[in-house]
Amino acid sequence: MPAVRREHPYIWTTWLPRLLTGENSCEWATWFKAHYQDWSRPPSNFDLEQWRVRHTALLNEQRYQWLNRGYTVNVEDQNAFQLRGHSATLAGKPDLIVVNRNHEHIRVIDVKAGREQAWHRLQVMIYMYALPMALPQYRDSTIAGEVIYRHSNKRIPQGGLDRQFKKDLVALILRLADEIPPHRVPSPRECRHCDIAAADCPQRIDAPYEPEETATDDF
Repeated sequence: MPAVRREHPYIWTTWLPRLLTGENSCEWATWFKAHYQDWSRPPSNFDLEQWRVRHTALLNEQRYQWLNRGYTVNVEDQNAFQLRGHSATLAGKPDLIVVNRNHEHIRVIDVKAGREQAWHRLQVMIYMYALPMALPQYRDSTIAGEVIYRHSNKRIPQGGLDRQFKKDLVALILRLADEIPPHRVPSPRECRHCDIAAADCPQRIDAPYEPEETATDDF
């Protein structure tokens, strides 16, 4: 079944952080997902069920810690948002939002069951950027963020979003919302982690690649 064109570009928050950090370089893949739905996915050996069990255990551990300290804690679907702009809709679903009694201060928390990666922090920063505009109850709240791992955490303080981050984020969203697609940049590593199958991206590279070793006398 061919992918179906969306009426309005739709961008999921988790698609953006790796592009912002440079871990992913192929903006075309995210552009395609923003403009199309029901696209085909390649087979994967990722154990989604095991990941969900680990993620849920860590999430609940954090949830009850904050509840026992007297905070209101909103979980996953309670935090879902769709922030519609002129060019695209930005959507997301933070794991936890911890709220103090008078709603003056909130903490956006994302839990990660795997190893620490640079883009995790940016994911929370995007939530911090979007939530005051997307959910009216947080419009006047001060917002901090935190990424929780099994044995460590990374905090983003209130006011941790600088002007350059917002500028870079908005510029990326506008590129992804444009009618003209970015160039594809297929490579073995990039394609290995891409969830768009060859049926929708004929340039996808599925075969492993090992560069031929050459020699030089310069060093």
